[in-house]
Amino acid sequence: MALPFDQLDGVIWYDGHFVPWKDAKVHVLTHGLHYGSCVFEGQRAYGGVVFKQTEHHERLHNSAEILGFKLPYSVDELNRACEELLVRMGLVDAYVRPVAWRGSEMMGVSAQSNTIHVAIAAWQWPSYFKPEERARGIRLDIAEYRRPDPATAPSKSKAAGLYMICTISKHAAENKGYADALMWDYEGYVAEATGANVFFVQNGKLHTPLADRFLNGITRQTVLDLARRRGIEVIERRIKPEELSGFTECFLTGTAAEVTPVSEVGPYTFKPGEITLGLMNDYFAEVQPKRAAAE
Repeated sequence: MALPFDQLDGVIWYDGHFVPWKDAKVHVLTHGLHYGSCVFEGQRAYGGVVFKQTEHHERLHNSAEILGFKLPYSVDELNRACEELLVRMGLVDAYVRPVAWRGSEMMGVSAQSNTIHVAIAAWQWPSYFKPEERARGIRLDIAEYRRPDPATAPSKSKAAGLYMICTISKHAAENKGYADALMWDYEGYVAEATGANVFFVQNGKLHTPLADRFLNGITRQTVLDLARRRGIEVIERRIKPEELSGFTECFLTGTAAEVTPVSEVGPYTFKPGEITLGLMNDYFAEVQPKRAAAE
């Protein structure tokens, strides 16, 4: 972006009010900054409508509850805030970021009395990856860090702290000329990319890692449904890294990534094919606001 995010124009919904973008600030001694008591969502609006916003806001509530706090706004209130925010910002196709965090009343590991703050921002973000990379399939490195054991981290929460190793891994990949990195889970099986779920194709069947050790993405669930509608057999299972040599297609899914073809994962190569391109087209058709039959 040409300007830093804190210098953009517009408004942000902050604790129930619309405030000027540049005034949406937190104190340096905010618990969420120091101890990771923060959860968030990534959403996209298409044609002025946020795709599956209720599911996203339900997950935001669930993520907060997993981290031990309760949001002071209902799912319906968050939905209405998002809708009004898009209107006030004059945005039709946009990325939307709800975020909730513990405030600054207590500074220490324990902060049970801290205020829970909630904010929603929206901006234009055409694609998570460069268009030219996406057209030919992006290249993925293999990350050094692994997704943690669910017994050691709240893997079903979209918690900010869980993305620390994702940032490290994506930076390392970019420094080597890759677009992103694929991560293994704590046992060494294929897990996900740094901010997206992963799928593979073999003999006309769709293979994807079981989403019990990382976030089961809303886009992932949407693509699984689209594949089944096409009659494609879907296999959710543990995938060993050495199996990647036997797959012919690979793609990522996520709100930011949408459906993005992959051409390389480390030493393994793939070519976007019928299933990848078909599901990409199906997804774009699915996210577009449905028009009334009379129109």
